Amino acid sequence: MNMAWNVFKFCTALRALGSIMIVFVLGIVGVTYYAVVVAHYGPSLFLGGFDALSAVAVIFLFHFLLVMVIWSYFAVVLTDPGGVPPNWKPPRDEEKGEVDPLVSFSYGSPELGSNQSAVPGDSPNQDIRFCRKCNQFKPPRTHHCSVCKRCILKMDHHCVWVVNCVGALNYKYFLLFLFYTFLGATLSSLSLLRVFIEFFNDGEIAETPGTLAATFITFVLNIAFALSILGFLIMHITLVGANTTTIEAYEKKTTPKWRYDLGWKKNFEQVFGTEKKFWFIPAYSEEDLRCMPSLQGLEYPTRPDWEPPQQH
Repeated sequence: MNMAWNVFKFCTALRALGSIMIVFVLGIVGVTYYAVVVAHYGPSLFLGGFDALSAVAVIFLFHFLLVMVIWSYFAVVLTDPGGVPPNWKPPRDEEKGEVDPLVSFSYGSPELGSNQSAVPGDSPNQDIRFCRKCNQFKPPRTHHCSVCKRCILKMDHHCVWVVNCVGALNYKYFLLFLFYTFLGATLSSLSLLRVFIEFFNDGEIAETPGTLAATFITFVLNIAFALSILGFLIMHITLVGANTTTIEAYEKKTTPKWRYDLGWKKNFEQVFGTEKKFWFIPAYSEEDLRCMPSLQGLEYPTRPDWEPPQQH
C-alpha cells in the first residue's frame, strides 16, 4: 500500500493540534507552579531563618518569570504576525518610474505596470514576487505559510506551540517567550534539585507519593525545556544579529552579503526597537511604531554598500 507523504494534510493537522498545545503549555505551567510554590517553597515561608529567606527569593523570581512567560506567550498567540494588505503593489521610484529594486530583485514574478493585471507571466520582466496561492504581490521578506494559508510578512516559521506564525509583528514577543521560558525552566530545575539531593542522601523524604511524582515530572520537564530552548534561543540570537529569519538563513546560505545586515546594533533594533525600556517586555513604544517602518513589516532599510547582482 503506497502511503505517500502529503505535506498539505500535515499542515492541516498542525492547525488542529495547535489548540491542544495551548492547553498542554498551561498544564505544564500548572504542574510547575504546584511543585515549586505549593508543595515546596510555599510551606518554607513559615519555617523562619534562611529557609524562609530563600523561599521568598525563589517565589518572587518564580512569579516574576511566570508573569513574563504568560504575557509573552499570549502576545505571540494573539498578535497577528502580519499579512499583506489587500491590493498591495510594489512601490515605484517616482523619479525613474521604476519598481523599487528591493522589491523587484530576483523573485520570479511579473513586473507591475500601470495597466497590467496581477497575473503571473503577463510580462517579460520576471522580477517582482508574486504569490500564486494568494493571487497577490508580495512585499520583501514575505513568505506563504501553508498552515495559515496566507502570506506572512517577514515570516520566520509557523510554530505549533503558539498556534500562530512567527513574523514581523510578533517575532520580538516570540523571542521574549523563549528567553523567559528558559530562565523560568532553569529556576524551577535548580529550585527542585535540592529535593532530589535530600531524597538520594536520606533515602526518604516527607512527601506524599503524588507530590513526589509531580516534583519528579516537573524537574525532568523543566530540564528538558531549558536545554532544548537554550539551543533554539542561541540560534535565534544569531539570526537577529545577522538581521535574517530562519527561512532567509536557509535561502541565502550561498550569498556573500546580506542586504539587510546593518550591523549588530541596528539589526537588534530592527526587532526590539530603539527604546531600551521596552526591550524586555512584549510591547513597542509609540515612537518606534511611528518612526520604524520595519516594525510594520513592509519596508526594511538595507546596507549602504549593497547592490543587486547584475542580471544577464
